[in-house]
Amino acid sequence: MLSEKVGWKISSSRIFAASRERLFGMFRDPVRLARWWGPKGFANTFHEFDLRPGGMWRFVMHGSDGKNYPIEKRFLEVMEPERVVFDHLEPMHAFRMSMRFEEVEGGTKLSWEMAFEDGGQNENLKTFIVQANEENFDRLEVCLAGEAGKP
Repeated sequence: MLSEKVGWKISSSRIFAASRERLFGMFRDPVRLARWWGPKGFANTFHEFDLRPGGMWRFVMHGSDGKNYPIEKRFLEVMEPERVVFDHLEPMHAFRMSMRFEEVEGGTKLSWEMAFEDGGQNENLKTFIVQANEENFDRLEVCLAGEAGKP
């Protein structure tokens, strides 16, 4: 479990033309989530997705470089359809992620705040994550468009 000490943060957000419930559903459903989670060029194999406080999310991200990246996360808070908080338990870059789904004019604002506990901010990692978050949002938009008219 991560400590409450925060070394640095990354915040990303985007407004999606979808209801809060629909947008949250794109995260809640592991089949849908596997289609858009991660940066451009990545695919996912989910092994466990237990969306409840204390539940685990275990999966492998398959990179376009041919490498596999095992990932493990633990859910801390789940307040459907408003908020999800989880710890990313990767030793190379452990962080706490807070996701907020906020109704706004024109749809729903999805905000991610990633709080890293190490104090030595790595600029290369930060640059990669900021870009990866935008690619995540791009992939989510494509999935939403592909499911237009579905509940």
